[in-house]
Amino acid sequence: MNPERRIHLAKAARPAYDALDAFARTVGTIAQDAGIDERLKELALVHSSQLNGCAYCVRVHVGRAVAAGVTADEIAQLATWRESGVFDDRERTALELAEAYVHIADEGVSDELYDRVGGVFSEAEYVALSWLFISINAFNRLTIAGRYPVPPLPRPAG
Repeated sequence: MNPERRIHLAKAARPAYDALDAFARTVGTIAQDAGIDERLKELALVHSSQLNGCAYCVRVHVGRAVAAGVTADEIAQLATWRESGVFDDRERTALELAEAYVHIADEGVSDELYDRVGGVFSEAEYVALSWLFISINAFNRLTIAGRYPVPPLPRPAG
């Protein structure tokens, strides 16, 4: 089945998509209220989307990450964050937690990781990050299953 023939799930069941969108907005408010800044949030959402192979969500969240002050180098370093020195302890811990949520069936959130996260983030921050990961994983599945297109962006003139 080619992408043009796929059912657009968000349009075919608009109330379900609207509920998912409202959920994501609620989760965003929870994250903001917990003190999760936009930079940290977007780094974690880009990384989750990369791991899930969701080109559509990577594009959306890279744009938001750039708007939050994340550099092109930092975005490029996400794939090798363990070896890179560009991320601080909070960012590194959030990226590791993102991986646990993407690969939740493998081990869940291990006790070791849970304890490490607790040494870096408050309970409210952990809760907020967890809901952010639950939300982005849902959106990744929606857009991957629907094969949302990601056409090339216009190249800057010059």
